[in-house]
Amino acid sequence: MTPERPGPVPSPAASPVPSATYRLQLQPDFRFEAAAAAVPYLASLGVSHLHLSPVLEAVPGSRHGYDVVDHARVRAELGGEEGLRALARTAREHGLGLVVDIVPNHMAMSPRHNRALWEVLREGPESPYARWFDIDWRAGGGQVLLPVLGAPVGEVLDDLRADGDVLRYHEHAFPLRDGTADLPLPQLLDAQWYRPVWWRLARTELNYRRFFSISELIGLRVEDPEVFEATHATVLRLLREGVVDGLRVDHPDGLADPGAYLARLHEATGGRWTVVEKILADGERLPAAWPVAGTTGYDALRHVDGLFTDPAGYGELLGRYRAFAAPQPDRGGDWAATVRRAAYRVLTHELATELDRLTRLAHRLCAASPQPAPRDRAPWALGTALRELLVRLEVYRPYTAADAGEVVTGEAAAEARLAFTVPEEAGAVDVVRDLVLGRYGDGPDHEEFRARFAQTASALRAKSVEDTAFYRYVPLLSATEVGGNPGGPALDPEVFHAYCARVQRDWPATGTVVSTHDTKRSADVRAALAVLTECPARWADVLTEVTRASEGAPDPQLAWAAWQTVFGLGPADGGRVRDALLKHVREAGLHTGWTERVASYEEAVEAFVAAGPCGAPGERVAELRKAVEPHVRANVLGTALVHLTMPGVPDLYQGTEHEYLALVDPDNRRPVDFPTAHPATGSDGESREHADGTGSAGGAGGAGKTVVTRAALALRARRPGAFGGAATYEPVRAEGPAAEHCVAFARSGDVVTAVTRLSLRLAREGGWRGTTLPLPPGRWADTLAPGREFTGHARVEELFADTPVALLERVGDQ
Repeated sequence: MTPERPGPVPSPAASPVPSATYRLQLQPDFRFEAAAAAVPYLASLGVSHLHLSPVLEAVPGSRHGYDVVDHARVRAELGGEEGLRALARTAREHGLGLVVDIVPNHMAMSPRHNRALWEVLREGPESPYARWFDIDWRAGGGQVLLPVLGAPVGEVLDDLRADGDVLRYHEHAFPLRDGTADLPLPQLLDAQWYRPVWWRLARTELNYRRFFSISELIGLRVEDPEVFEATHATVLRLLREGVVDGLRVDHPDGLADPGAYLARLHEATGGRWTVVEKILADGERLPAAWPVAGTTGYDALRHVDGLFTDPAGYGELLGRYRAFAAPQPDRGGDWAATVRRAAYRVLTHELATELDRLTRLAHRLCAASPQPAPRDRAPWALGTALRELLVRLEVYRPYTAADAGEVVTGEAAAEARLAFTVPEEAGAVDVVRDLVLGRYGDGPDHEEFRARFAQTASALRAKSVEDTAFYRYVPLLSATEVGGNPGGPALDPEVFHAYCARVQRDWPATGTVVSTHDTKRSADVRAALAVLTECPARWADVLTEVTRASEGAPDPQLAWAAWQTVFGLGPADGGRVRDALLKHVREAGLHTGWTERVASYEEAVEAFVAAGPCGAPGERVAELRKAVEPHVRANVLGTALVHLTMPGVPDLYQGTEHEYLALVDPDNRRPVDFPTAHPATGSDGESREHADGTGSAGGAGGAGKTVVTRAALALRARRPGAFGGAATYEPVRAEGPAAEHCVAFARSGDVVTAVTRLSLRLAREGGWRGTTLPLPPGRWADTLAPGREFTGHARVEELFADTPVALLERVGDQ
């Protein structure tokens, strides 16, 4: 992909690049007024901007806001536009700006709340709103398929009734086409621009694009200028009026042409700071031509987590997992094989309708081609070729015909041909690849095919990797994170340094994260789990003990994942663990699923969790967790400090300035109880670090996580030039027998970050043993322990005497 970008995108002076953002999950239980009440506390942390989850009108009761129903209005349940403006005023009074999350890819498929969709269902393809939605009218015989019925229509006909000009089915309401209200029910249904059907038909019959495989979210056509204007007018007005300063763009990979969309958005906003939720695979680069500040930061998460994962220990842990669980290679035993099998499953089941639509379009193009080569290709052969190419993509999608060859590779095509028994029929693979690469023309249908191929590829990657394989391949749960690579989770410090240098050069204002509303485990949970790569034999021994002591698990892969879950989470309500593990097994889809529930298996999961991980045997896991707590603390503090001082704009997820132990959503979207007392004294904010006052990472002395967070954010605010677009990044390499355990870097010659890496292995090998860190010239004050200063070659043992991390600031004469 594109190696680098030509230069940073300028931002207007009125909307500076944030120094740090703080993500708030708005919901009916946490409205704009609640956010405003938290502003004094959040300002005291040292962030520059609040980062708000979607603020436009959503389905009533929505806990996340990504199910938008009206782009013209700020959500009433949150306090409406006046509430948002009041929040902005309060934020400004405390020196903070606002960044908001926008959702250009889809809207809620909820006609009674979504007025634009209501009009389309009432008036059909002639509605002025029809161009908004990505509907294949031809495939549906002129009707939009609505998968809302609880059973085949013949079995629920009595539950459907006409009520004036509305068709009702339980809580659902749909508009009736003019002149049809008095028809008998079967004829009335046939006369509509839509067809209510059994929800199970969505998998194969749906004729509108959706968000991944979620039929409740219908795709928008923001590539249409009129649709862009209508769906962005309110957000753009709020930007112009100074209510909002920057944007986070949700799921750009779902769009027909992300680059063109982002160019239009950049022009419309005047170049405001904008980051995109783009998931980059290892080695993939953000397209240089995109006029954005960068990604939302999952690539940073991957590199930070990799620092604290022991490569050799992970290999041993993997072997122990395979011996314990004995998974088949393609059902959780081998990463690549597991991803491939999951991709086949998703593409032929959850995304079957998307594959069918793509196949129809390919066949139409081939049949009408003026060139002989694409002709005489059977739909089954084209569908097979599409399937075999799609499952072999290693990134989310191509963006242009020019880069498609690097995504849909010749090697992938060669493998795909092997799916055909007759070599001549395998020529369909070359035809499909050439269509993707734009070799058969650039007409509207060809552009549509390329766009739909890319959109299907991104949905497939998300569903097969993040939502399936991550739950099947479980040797190390901390590695199964958005943007992660469970097949090779550990990273050498030099890889991390190279990544940071590249970010500072090419995308200095990109976002960085370690916890979000979408992470499957919070950073602190993952930091604890990473310690297991430093003690795989101890972990295996504990599992042997608890397996003997607990009731039999439904399957050994689930048992391994369950025990790791309680190790990472620490003491917690058993209901949280149960709910997360039920989601785990449904997403894995090996023994139960969301749409094919196996009650007996799920009951066995619940019983096992209660009696084992959350019962008496779980105390043995808690003992191991307590024994390695100093090393958990080192990882927690190291992750936090690296995140806050590496290149980019750090985004703190709500509550993560303290210890924050959360599992997959909805567990990670619980409201946060912000302090109401003035936090500057620490009387409230600091006491929330840990119930016993020992600090967020459980250490008995030294700085806790909140102290580290406040110090790093204060330093960013005090020395903005050390972290901004004109800043520099330089590795500082330790010297001595334990040098690999100290990761350090300097920012613009004014700040040095140093953290302990793989501290358990360090202790086992005898400690620092005279290892030193050669500091840049000058005197360096320890911001985490006022009064301590260092010069020259600092002894690492002294640097980390009380806390396993250090944040140094140059002081005195420069």
